[in-house]
Formats: sequence, C-alpha cells, structure tokens
Amino acid sequence: MNRTSRTVAIPPLGLRGILMPPAAGRGVVVFAHGSGSSRLSPRNTAVAATLWQRGLGALLFDLLLPEEGEDRSKVFDIALLARRLVQATDWLLSPAGVGGAVPVGYFGASTGSAAALVAAGERAQVVRAVVSRGGRPDLARPEALRRVTMPTLLLVGRLDGEVLALNRAAAAELGGEHHVAVVEGASHLFAEPGTLETVARLAADWFDARLQREEQA
Repeated sequence: MNRTSRTVAIPPLGLRGILMPPAAGRGVVVFAHGSGSSRLSPRNTAVAATLWQRGLGALLFDLLLPEEGEDRSKVFDIALLARRLVQATDWLLSPAGVGGAVPVGYFGASTGSAAALVAAGERAQVVRAVVSRGGRPDLARPEALRRVTMPTLLLVGRLDGEVLALNRAAAAELGGEHHVAVVEGASHLFAEPGTLETVARLAADWFDARLQREEQA
C-alpha cells in the first residue's frame, strides 16, 4: 500500500482531512479533535506522526465545517460530532479510503473523546481500540459508555485534577477493558516538556497491540 499521505474530502459534507495510509497488515487511527481545534491540531499531528513511525495509519479531519466552528452549540454537540466520526469511519472503510479489511482505532481529545466513545459504541464491529487524551468522557451519556466494549485507554495529566476525577468516574461506566493512565507533570494540554511524547508513546503502544489484521495477529 502506498504510504504517501493525501488530502481528502469526506462525504457527504466534504469535511477536510489528511489520510496517512497504514503499512500492510496494520490499522488506521481516526482522530477526533477537541473544541476550538481542527485537523491541523499540533498535538494530534504529533501523535499521528508517532503512529506513522510504528506502521499505523491515521486520519485527521475537521469534525465541523468552517462556519459551524463559530457556533458553540455545534462545537459541544457530542451527538453531532459522533455522527461525523461515524461518517468518516464509513468513508475510510470504503474503496475511496483504505478499504474494508482494515482495523480501526479512535483517538479523541477533549470533547472529541466523548464523540469518539459514542461513535465507538455505534461501530463496535470495526473499532478495535480507543485512546482519549485529556478527554471529557463524562460528556457522553452513561448508556453510550456502556456500549464501549473495546479496550479503552484514558490518558490524563496529573495536574488536571478535575478532569482526572471525571475520567475515573466515566471509566467505571465503560463496558469493556479500560485503563486510566496518569501522566506525571502534565496539565490539560500536555504542554509541559516530555508529556506529549509520553502520550504519543502510550497511545502507540495501546494501538500497536490491537490494530493488526487477523491474519497478521
């Protein structure tokens, strides 16, 4: 498979994205950015680069159209964001994307974490693993969290006390294997030296073990 990244437009709205195809036998991680961010999020891009080095693919895309990004009701509409993530997943698995035999993971940040968890429950047959960075899984309804049966890693900074408590409470509602990993010395945005690198490594390890095609496992 050609591993050259390309720009894409995801139907039906033409949401802009960047697709980095996986190596043979590996999966693709779909990124769900947080509020006020986009497919160009430097933190998500850094994590995607680490995954790419491991042979995994990545799809970074805008959850909202440019004009929608100005509407705060849409920015925090978890159901809407989850629908967009499902649409992106369906496109990814179509011939226009990478094809239907590729295992999928979700990486969500902030509000995008809640959207990723909701969408994972709706596409449980293809989503193999989820990672959340500084996420707000509490924004997903408890019944949606209980539908998340695939392995889920919640990464939270030690200095992000309120969000850490929210993650631990939400983790108790998850329907499958899960782990809350605390990144020492990190605040909500993981801007402290070395903390984002820790996030990227832990996420890559989590996906690396779980996003292989069956015949490669």
